[in-house]
Amino acid sequence: MRYEKKRLHFDSRLLSDINVTPLVDVVLVLLIIFMVTAPMLQMGIDVNLPRVKSKSIDVTEEKLVLTVNGAKEIYINKYKTSLTDLSMKLESIFASRIDREVFMRADKTVPYGFVVEVMSEIRKSGVDKLGMITEPPEESR
Repeated sequence: MRYEKKRLHFDSRLLSDINVTPLVDVVLVLLIIFMVTAPMLQMGIDVNLPRVKSKSIDVTEEKLVLTVNGAKEIYINKYKTSLTDLSMKLESIFASRIDREVFMRADKTVPYGFVVEVMSEIRKSGVDKLGMITEPPEESR
């Protein structure tokens, strides 16, 4: 008799299940929100960027500096190259280097489109970091 009481008590215990329907609803709503907002994150807003002071680059390390002068001539450090050969030369330079970073200087009279073309060739060569070298702003007295 005693054994049957325990068994009866065990059978009458409530079993609870987790209802996953609300969880699936929330996940689907979040998925839709992210799908709608992701393209908006890639769009840019046009702003006028301020000139700011920043710390100078440590010149004791050997850096690869790419210079574009006013005549649209391209120099890798002190060696002249053409836009068509730029990507190939940078690839051969970075074949033996660990860090893939280039610092670019461009004359302010060079058209923006040409600078972007040069930057595109730099990126095609597999450069990880591209820094722009500028002059600090003039102090107004």
